[in-house]
Amino acid sequence: MTTLTASSQLTDGCDVAMANAIDRLIRISTAVAVLAVASVAAYVSYWHAYAVVRTHGESGLTARLEPATIDGLVYASSMVILYAARHGSPVPRLARWLLGLGIAATLTANMAQGWSHGPVGAAVAAWPAVSLVGSYELLVWLIRTAGTVERGVSSEHPAAADGGHHGRNEFSSAAEKGRRTSPMPFSSAGAAG
Repeated sequence: MTTLTASSQLTDGCDVAMANAIDRLIRISTAVAVLAVASVAAYVSYWHAYAVVRTHGESGLTARLEPATIDGLVYASSMVILYAARHGSPVPRLARWLLGLGIAATLTANMAQGWSHGPVGAAVAAWPAVSLVGSYELLVWLIRTAGTVERGVSSEHPAAADGGHHGRNEFSSAAEKGRRTSPMPFSSAGAAG
């Protein structure tokens, strides 16, 4: 092995290590941002939905629990869609329908709370639901696509780009079986199915 070849392998390895570190930092910072936005949005959205439920006849424990079923439906449906995507299974139509229904329900409940202040009030009241669902779906997209970005690996030095695994990583077996999904924002809410 020449000095130039060894130097090239080290440089390629450092570039890949740096790119992986940056990707990890992006995922972590996004997760932190989603948790912050989700915490605030969930709190506000819950109380908006609670007020609507109380206004329309529910009381006690039922009124306190019913708002959680809305965002819980969005979460459960998104997790089923994410699971199907990560395992190469067809996404159940029910999961897509329930995700859409959950998003519509949370938007409706939040807008109903602000409607007494006119269209602007309804839009302002709906914003927590939009930010919660939107940031959550972006995080799900990041999870789905983690590790699927192809690095420019030299055919001469495949080991340099992946730490000696020769192009194999935790997603390789899925890719070899044709189970990788295309990275698409808001993919869990997509209509194809």
